[in-house]
Amino acid sequence: MIDRNLLLRAYRLMYSVKVMSDTYEANRQITRYVHSTSRGHEAIQLATAFQLNPSDWVSPYYRDESMLLGMGWTPYELMLQLLTKGDDPFTGGRSYYSHPNSKDKDKPGIIHQSSATGMQVIPTTGVAQGLKYLSLVTDSEKVHTGVMSSPASEYVSEGTTGNADNGASSKHKNYVHGSIVICSLGDASVTEGEVSEALQFAVLKQLPIIYLVQDNDWGISVTAEEGRAMDAYEYAAGFKGLNRIRVDGTDFFESYEVMQRVIEDVRQNQRPWLVHAKVCLLNHHTSGVRKEFYRSDEDLAKHALSDPLPKFRQPIVNDFGREYIEAMERQVEADIARQFEKAVASADPDPKAIEEYVFVPTPIIEETGERAPFGNNKVIMVDAALFAIRELMEDDPRCVLYGQDVGKRLGGVFREAATLGEQFGDNRVFNTAIQEAYIIGSTVGMSAVGLKPIVEVQFGDYIYPGFNQLVTEISKSCYLSMGKFPISTIIRVPVGAYGGGGPYHSGCVESTLLSIKGIKIAYPSNAADMKGLMKAAYYDPNPVVMLEHKGLYWSKVPGTEDAKTIEPSRDYILPFGKGAIVLEATRERLENGESVCIITYGMGVYWAKAAAKSFNGAIEVIDLRTLFPLDEELVFSRVRLHGKCLVLTEEQQNNSFAEALAGRISKTCFHYLDAPVEVMGALNIPAVPLNIGLEAAMLPNAEKLIALVAKMLRS
Repeated sequence: MIDRNLLLRAYRLMYSVKVMSDTYEANRQITRYVHSTSRGHEAIQLATAFQLNPSDWVSPYYRDESMLLGMGWTPYELMLQLLTKGDDPFTGGRSYYSHPNSKDKDKPGIIHQSSATGMQVIPTTGVAQGLKYLSLVTDSEKVHTGVMSSPASEYVSEGTTGNADNGASSKHKNYVHGSIVICSLGDASVTEGEVSEALQFAVLKQLPIIYLVQDNDWGISVTAEEGRAMDAYEYAAGFKGLNRIRVDGTDFFESYEVMQRVIEDVRQNQRPWLVHAKVCLLNHHTSGVRKEFYRSDEDLAKHALSDPLPKFRQPIVNDFGREYIEAMERQVEADIARQFEKAVASADPDPKAIEEYVFVPTPIIEETGERAPFGNNKVIMVDAALFAIRELMEDDPRCVLYGQDVGKRLGGVFREAATLGEQFGDNRVFNTAIQEAYIIGSTVGMSAVGLKPIVEVQFGDYIYPGFNQLVTEISKSCYLSMGKFPISTIIRVPVGAYGGGGPYHSGCVESTLLSIKGIKIAYPSNAADMKGLMKAAYYDPNPVVMLEHKGLYWSKVPGTEDAKTIEPSRDYILPFGKGAIVLEATRERLENGESVCIITYGMGVYWAKAAAKSFNGAIEVIDLRTLFPLDEELVFSRVRLHGKCLVLTEEQQNNSFAEALAGRISKTCFHYLDAPVEVMGALNIPAVPLNIGLEAAMLPNAEKLIALVAKMLRS
């Protein structure tokens, strides 16, 4: 039996949604930004929202305003986002209506929500993955967020997750036994391949998540018959271990009973469900794609027959009386009008704040610890990464490592995770399926619940399936949540060519990655930098991609012996954005104007050092170490000093990061240059050939570099 007060609240909110929708439609010049309303979906959304706890997590999608109202948000707060006002509590005017995020203690948590349908399923499943991990932690491994062993404790204040938010809400939703996750999506979005990746993982790991699929028969102008071979309920049958149920999502009573039963089962048994709710679409797809553009009168009339509002109104009137309900409706209309007027009058965002929250501040700003402690042995780069992660996992039980083949059976295809699985167990170091999108995107949810995931993509060439998640979810999360949800993750990516790796195991991907704003990118060239940057990346609350040249892992490539270094101390940390001069020109050459500054990174450092041997002190080599942030101060100061500059990269040259950097150098240092800034990169062909001779013909090397530098010195 549903409490009468809850029924009255449900009707009040359902009627509020109608009035809000009518208000928006009547004020189209004011509500000019694209938006959707939840008309036709109200019953299932409210029935779900009413049963959630503050310790739960939910990902509403862009038609879920009723769910937000049911969780406690006011029409005024939603209107602030609709009108892109500065006080929009979710994104500060940066995103669309019903694109929430929240860490409010009295409401369920909501990670950043994007418009890309289906893309939210992986990050939200990542939340459930994080909750599952927290539920499995033993008493001896208990995760105390913010309380860590040295050296991390100096960087994280007690009571936080380490995800500093630059003054925004820093409340952390600690794990509570029985916490669940709701992922809301439309039936049309289930056809996305990334939805399958998430369902696979949820079933495999038996995660506490409910996929609430709202099926209104439309995917913009595409009907279910045109776009889907089966509905979500039928599709779910292919995932063994995924419980499923159908419900009439326009019937509040049925929806409440089904969701109550499913939610209770997930709380008790910690297993995944898919709820397929049949609903109707009463309004436009969005305010910009209007129903009259593509829907027939017959279709609209058919959907109107299932309108949840009149279906629910009749029993409410029978219970409370017509006069009482009509008086309440008039009150709702007056309240909505007043809140809309107040929202319209509120201030717009300050344009001066447009660049805030791209990142939250990192505590790592200085190089600390011993880079080359006396008595330590030299280590190769792959071991430096391994040792860094081992120390991080020993210091912080929030640190987890996963990806393809990283578990204890193999420890990574490069043995870069060797022994970690045996030491820390399957809960903290584990294999995933071949799911680059899930590996990358799940870190959003893992980070949100306070964990610190380190994940691996086997080769740079295989990162592209994860780009949807990297671009749509990870890179935008901090900015669009106003710092509430920076993604604290390290994504390790082996890159580079040597020894016949071929077209799918040799690619360099930095230019593609650098086109994404909101992520940081490291590219170490030696063991000490690898360890120091790995530590800096871990303590940075923002997302980091570590590009690791597999040709430098073991220093097997001739001339790369210097990639081996003394292993730094346990507390050694190298901040991002600090390049290094790894070889200086002589004072005499510099004063005579007979020097060239080579700016490079990764394998380029060793080509440059090898070439420098032919020029008797005329070459300076700068190792960038991180590509974003970039040490522009070092680069520009050294170029001004030398007057001649060459940017060296392993990537194909045309339209590369190296060419972009050369352009910035030319502009900034124009008056100091004695010659045009040169660039050397790989040949502009689509892939690295498998044959070793062809591979060598494609790549830069010391000999090719010597010829270009000699020409520059003659000019």
